Amino acid sequence: MWAARTPGIPDGEFERDEGVPITKEEVRAIQVSKARIRQGATVIDVGCGSGSVTVEAALQAGEGAVVHAIDSDARAVALTRSNLARFGVAAEVHHADARECLPQMPEADAILVGGMGGATAEVLGLCAGRLRAGGRVVVGTILVETLADTLAAVRGLPLEGLDITQVTIAKSRETPAGTMMLARNPVTIVSASRAGAP
Repeated sequence: MWAARTPGIPDGEFERDEGVPITKEEVRAIQVSKARIRQGATVIDVGCGSGSVTVEAALQAGEGAVVHAIDSDARAVALTRSNLARFGVAAEVHHADARECLPQMPEADAILVGGMGGATAEVLGLCAGRLRAGGRVVVGTILVETLADTLAAVRGLPLEGLDITQVTIAKSRETPAGTMMLARNPVTIVSASRAGAP
């Protein structure tokens, strides 16, 4: 269904549920690029929501990839499975609390985090423990408090090359008078690598 190799599938291509969050396409493209996903990689999507990041990660990792998605919301799990089928890609989707599920996950080359249920330090500690040397963790934050908790947690973990990128996207909307730009909420993306040679 999606022939392009670049991330940033338009949001309208995904099945949606108003009660389940989706990482918007431009932010998703940045997050996936920060993950530096290679062919055949093992990838984990924590707090998968609609599954848009899971789909993009699976497309980037391609043949031989192992992709896992975790969410504690049954609606998100169902939506992620539906979107994976829609785009013809495979991933193992887990209906679970990330804190219970992550210790059972395989070692990963990339972990993308979209939701931590208020347990930032614990979830990021578990993520760092599942990363291979040189593996990447990428966290998308909207709340200032989550960003502060994320930075405090990351700085206490065996991670290096901390990168903090804040993006504010404005999208066009046609009106009778012309085209206007509507700003979306700023998103701060925190990424780092597991210490050690890849």
